[in-house]
Amino acid sequence: MQIALLGGTGDIGQGLALRWVRDTTHDVIVGSRKAEKARTMADEYETELASRDYDVAIAGLENRDAAAAADVVVCSVPAYYLSDTITSVADALEDAVLVSPAVGMQRDESGVHYNPPGAGSVTALAAKAAPDDVPVVGGFHNLAAGKLANLDADLDWDVPFVGDDADAKATVTALADGIEGIRPLDAGDLANAAEVESLTPLLINLAANNERMHDLGVKFH
Repeated sequence: MQIALLGGTGDIGQGLALRWVRDTTHDVIVGSRKAEKARTMADEYETELASRDYDVAIAGLENRDAAAAADVVVCSVPAYYLSDTITSVADALEDAVLVSPAVGMQRDESGVHYNPPGAGSVTALAAKAAPDDVPVVGGFHNLAAGKLANLDADLDWDVPFVGDDADAKATVTALADGIEGIRPLDAGDLANAAEVESLTPLLINLAANNERMHDLGVKFH
């Protein structure tokens, strides 16, 4: 399967790219607003994996070209760039599943707080920006980016996913299940996205206020 990571040069994009390439046989495309930056970062990811004896090829393309070549498109950009990024590639999303890991947050002296948009959740915002026939899945919201990108770190995380299209959600959860140490969980319809997204600021605040919790994730028993 072809997976495009729009904003794949950022923290979550980097971790997902490295782990999908290392742990699965899927093809990964790093996307960016500038093709040169995408290619540079793809080369860096290849070098990192080569240092661990993985002989792989990772494509680096401008976001629209990356989306056009993919079966699953992960829009791994900050929430405030999400709608514009989706709109800019909308005509390239035909027959693709769109995944949104973005979370709206704001920070003050007390810590980090969930800041949903008027649509109710950032995942709902992604669905509004996407063409009507493109299924949207919310997921990968609660990952500690530093640990995700550190291939020396073993993961043991549960990752909730939401979406209204059962087939699309099954496709994305299967991709997540291919990453060693991640257990995908079905959190229901897209209307449940706010509950999933709001876990992220909680995890950040717990990590900031407790020792040895820097790379905190979630595990449900």
